[in-house]
Amino acid sequence: MSGIGEILKAVGDFGLFQKWLVLLTLFPCLGVAFHQFCQLFMVPHVPHHCDTSWIRAVGPNLTEEEQLNLTLPRDADGVYEQRSMYSPVDWDLVSIVAYGLNSTEKCSNGWVYPSAQPPSLLTEFDLVCDRKNLNDISQSIYMLGLFLGSMIFGPLSDRIGRRPVILISVFLQGLFGVGIAFVPHFYVYMAFRCVVGASVSGITMTILALATEWVGVSSRPKAVLISHCCFAIGQMFLAGLSYGIRNWRLLEIAGSAPIFAFFFYIRVLPESARWLVTKGRIEEARKVLQKAASINKRTIPPGLLEQLKPETQTKSGSTLDLFRKKHLQKVTLIMSCAWFVNSLVYYGLSLNVTNFGLDIYLTQLAFGAVEIPARVGCIFMLQWFGRKKTQAVLLLLSGLVCLIITGIPEDQPVVTTVLAIIGKFTASASFSTSYVYSAELFPTVVRQTRVGLCPMAARVAGIIAPLIHLLGQYHRAIPMAIFGSAPVVGGLLCVLLPETRGTDLVDNTGGGRPPAKVCENANSSSENGHVKGKDGGQDTEYTKTTHF
Repeated sequence: MSGIGEILKAVGDFGLFQKWLVLLTLFPCLGVAFHQFCQLFMVPHVPHHCDTSWIRAVGPNLTEEEQLNLTLPRDADGVYEQRSMYSPVDWDLVSIVAYGLNSTEKCSNGWVYPSAQPPSLLTEFDLVCDRKNLNDISQSIYMLGLFLGSMIFGPLSDRIGRRPVILISVFLQGLFGVGIAFVPHFYVYMAFRCVVGASVSGITMTILALATEWVGVSSRPKAVLISHCCFAIGQMFLAGLSYGIRNWRLLEIAGSAPIFAFFFYIRVLPESARWLVTKGRIEEARKVLQKAASINKRTIPPGLLEQLKPETQTKSGSTLDLFRKKHLQKVTLIMSCAWFVNSLVYYGLSLNVTNFGLDIYLTQLAFGAVEIPARVGCIFMLQWFGRKKTQAVLLLLSGLVCLIITGIPEDQPVVTTVLAIIGKFTASASFSTSYVYSAELFPTVVRQTRVGLCPMAARVAGIIAPLIHLLGQYHRAIPMAIFGSAPVVGGLLCVLLPETRGTDLVDNTGGGRPPAKVCENANSSSENGHVKGKDGGQDTEYTKTTHF
């Protein structure tokens, strides 16, 4: 045995060193929330119409109202059409006024927007009419970046270390985030957003790994809860920032540039002692452990440091192991489905704040604030009602709320927004439940494989969610009907899973029986958001990770 676990206990579970480390890692979480939802405030609804300046050639003295009256058709309500115009003709002004124009066509010379409107993605890149769908497509491109980042930076951090990957991710997020403010074309904007998404994934994954590898087992749920709440605070901060800065380019700079401040304290950010030991860099591990103990005002017995040896890698299970056993097949498919539908309804609601009818800034503020009690309350719900009931009920409630929204008239925005906030509460709490529940369902030898597989399903749902919003052009209820029906199905499927509260953990993939019940004291660590098992004679710990 390497002895790293015993040394970390001597250093202290959650001393001053770990507290500063967690504090340092919270700052990037604010930027994560900004990039996740900032585009919602960069594409406001703006009145517009086709550019019909062609008539100025024959009628230079026309007023604006006269020009619009001659060149734009009106809808049934008497309002000028935004998607079409009368076809240009080679007549003189007298003939146009006398006979009028009848033939219509789509806007061919661009669009005209109110001159007093601050610059936005919509006005600068003409995200209207046939180009309107690019808004939701670009959100999917960003989510694709999150997916790619998790596949790239996760293995990279295991290969070259936590600190270098954090540094690379922070640099990319700052560089491309600020670069977005200067892009000349919307397709360049989407490419930059994809890179920012990948860097966000790298930052969140690696920083969380670094923090949890230093924090003791008993205090890890506390550290994870703090990161969850910081992400929620970041959403609230976004509402205020976007309210004060309406120019989308300035808003992008204001939300992206502060991440460069991370470089000023990257030098004090330690490398993971556990990672150093696994790579055989024992002397470096000893130095950083001694520094941590010194800050915590603790002393490491010299004998413990001398016993520090490179860890022997334990053979873990593969993805195929999850499908070779019948009982694991069921657990894997249902939990992957639960993560997928959970992410679908979470982003389905979060990316729809502009369509609920109330002020988008207040709605975003409420959406961020409601996540804090949702994350905290999840801990108590798991203790009182168990894992299965909590997971199933929260998913069912998330879905039912969305289905109810489909039947609310458009002239009832307050009711719609209140229901959406309730849905955001249940979806957020359900996510926290998923991390604990899925960790306890899977055997130790394939638990880390599960850690990658289930969140991957959630990332795929994040890519799909913005595209589902495009179906709203056929009927406004279609997207919410999908976001509602999917978690209802997922919640019903969760009823088929075994309860894991008060049970011992399974170490191998053999057998199909549910875990054996143990006393509450023996399982108290599981109740607090982490689980502990045995693997090859050594303690194997699992810590729930945050989801962004």
